[in-house]
Amino acid sequence: MSNHLGLLHSPKGATKNKRRIGRGQGSGRGGTSTRGHKGHQSRSGFGQIPNFEGGQMAYIRRVPKFGFTNPFRVEYQTVNVSRLQELAESGAFVDGVVSPEALFALGVVSKRKVPVKILGNGELSAKLTVTAHKISAAARTKIEQAGGTVTTHE
Repeated sequence: MSNHLGLLHSPKGATKNKRRIGRGQGSGRGGTSTRGHKGHQSRSGFGQIPNFEGGQMAYIRRVPKFGFTNPFRVEYQTVNVSRLQELAESGAFVDGVVSPEALFALGVVSKRKVPVKILGNGELSAKLTVTAHKISAAARTKIEQAGGTVTTHE
């Protein structure tokens, strides 16, 4: 008696026989064989499409199908040179060094991982060393005219 696997069976009442549909009126499941009367669901070969919504306007037909969203678009956090001038006047920058990390530490930009772009709105007289992911042409000229330097990194 080393192996009793062949003697195993389910306990009484644990398994039921399969319903035998369409085997005469006496079975209780003859006639329409649980399919009801008429309609496409009663026909042989009927197969419901996976996204059928009971006859209501399907989701794919309700959704607008125009426009385009570029999946490769890069959103930048923007800082104007006028804001850099305000911060420089208040002495916020150490040795006039402006970087995305410094701007985040000062609370000028709110997200550490999102790239920063410097824009040219406003005036700048402070000499700054600016490092950013992108710099507009107007901002670059204003920073360089004030005696500062500009570097970009990706």
